[in-house]
Amino acid sequence: MHHKDLEAWKLSMDLVIKIYKITKSFPENEKFALTSQICRAAVSIPSNIAEGCGRGSDKDTLRFLDIALGSSAELETQLLIAQALEYADVQNILIDLDKINALIYGLKKYLKQKIS
Repeated sequence: MHHKDLEAWKLSMDLVIKIYKITKSFPENEKFALTSQICRAAVSIPSNIAEGCGRGSDKDTLRFLDIALGSSAELETQLLIAQALEYADVQNILIDLDKINALIYGLKKYLKQKIS
């Protein structure tokens, strides 16, 4: 399976662009704090999907999909902090993140059945 063919990878790449655009409006004093962490967590999602697929085994792919889900949870937390600080309205991004998570969970389920 190639990562560029996966809807989860495509949507998470789109999410990264949205994240970079929304964090541009964050206060300058957050540049090396929350902004940086949010961007890193967002980039980690498609990166781990790609790395898992590039490893060549379903077992490795599953492990990296778990890492992508961890990054997603981290990103969700950071976005909720940004919203609580009134830096941005992140509801649409959280909806996108939920869609990505559902796709990743579906992919994990498929791979687990394939391995069994």
